[in-house]
Order: sequence, then structure tokens, then C-alpha cells
Amino acid sequence: MIGVVLIAHRPLASALAAAASHVYSCAPERAEDRVRVLDIEPGGDVATATAAARAMAREIDDGSGVIVLTDAFGATPGNVASQLAEPGRVAVVAGVNLPMLLRVLCYRDGKLADTVDKALAGGTQGVMQVATTAVQNQGPGGRTGTQGDDLARLHHQQ
Repeated sequence: MIGVVLIAHRPLASALAAAASHVYSCAPERAEDRVRVLDIEPGGDVATATAAARAMAREIDDGSGVIVLTDAFGATPGNVASQLAEPGRVAVVAGVNLPMLLRVLCYRDGKLADTVDKALAGGTQGVMQVATTAVQNQGPGGRTGTQGDDLARLHHQQ
């Protein structure tokens, strides 16, 4: 199974892993899930972060490869991630979002190149403009004025 390393500005990597856990009702950071998370601290040492990321990638690579998902190309997390790239063994994809991560977690039993394609598709297909004329629950002080009723009615969707 292809390993996954999330590298992002703190707390985004951890938040994405937590969101994936919520969606899939599991803990993707468990050792057997081959997912590791690295939140980059403000002002943190790049060399130390790169060493930690390399260790994570080695730890979860069972020979299938590793995909590294990072938030912003050119920023510190992206620079750390780019140091891990090894053609055919470690692929790095910048611009991580939740749909990308979910797609990667679902499609990592095949080839690394195919998982990269799924990551890119999930990331781009998950970004869209949503247009609606339906009244949205705005919470306290919002436009609906019926926050309590809306929350009670919609609680099952949380």
C-alpha cells in the first residue's frame, strides 16, 4: 500500500488528517494505515523538518512508494516536501485539500503514478463554484433567524 505523508503549515496537516478520520470514521495516522503528518511550525528549522519527513517516508514505504501531499509550492512545507521527491519511489503533490486527500486514501493500492493522477483529479474536481438559491443555515446572527430549529433538524448531518 502506498504511504502518505502530509506536510503543511501548522495545523493544516493535522487538521486534514483529522477531517479524513471524521469522514472515514477511522484514524488514518495509525501505523498500519501508512499515513504520517508533519505540521511545520513558524520559524522552524528546515533541515530538522526535512530529516523528520525523510524518516516518516522511509518508515511507511513498503516498496509500493510514498506520496507526499503539501499545501503550498514554494513555501517552507513545500520546500521540505520537494526534498523528498524520488522518481518512481516518492511523488510530491502541492496544493493539498480534503478532496485530494480522500481520493489518495481510497486509491493507494495500485501504482504510485496512478495514485498521483487520482490525487490531482480529486484536488481539482473538489474545487468548484457552488451556486444556490436555497436559504443556508447561518448560525447565530445569521439570516435565517431560526438557528435552534435548523440546528436540531440538521444535527443528524453533522
